[in-house]
Amino acid sequence: MYINLLTQIKNAQAVKKENVKVAYSKMDERILEILKDNGYIENFQKKGRGAKRVLDIKLKYQNGKGVINGVKFISKPSRRLYTGYKEIKPVKHGYGLLILSTPKGILTNKEAKKMKVGGEMLFEIW
Repeated sequence: MYINLLTQIKNAQAVKKENVKVAYSKMDERILEILKDNGYIENFQKKGRGAKRVLDIKLKYQNGKGVINGVKFISKPSRRLYTGYKEIKPVKHGYGLLILSTPKGILTNKEAKKMKVGGEMLFEIW
């Protein structure tokens, strides 16, 4: 699940690890694609077969510090929060991202506003 993925990435950056391996899921793969496109991670690869598939993530650092400064989980398994596209606000004055799960897939706040689609707010990252 994405909560475990982001926690492992954040903890690995705190101790300056170069790579992280997490269990594979399609949702995690899509979230990693978004993070890579927006410059929060260097790269990632799918490795293994069947039940032993993992995602190998190469972390990104800038001036010796991790690029990810913070993550705020909005929806939790116990409490799901939804929004319409008109209520989507910029994160950290445009410097962060809001990731949403929509009927058109997992999107960033900018993509969701452009496609005029709302959905479940998963997390903010900056």
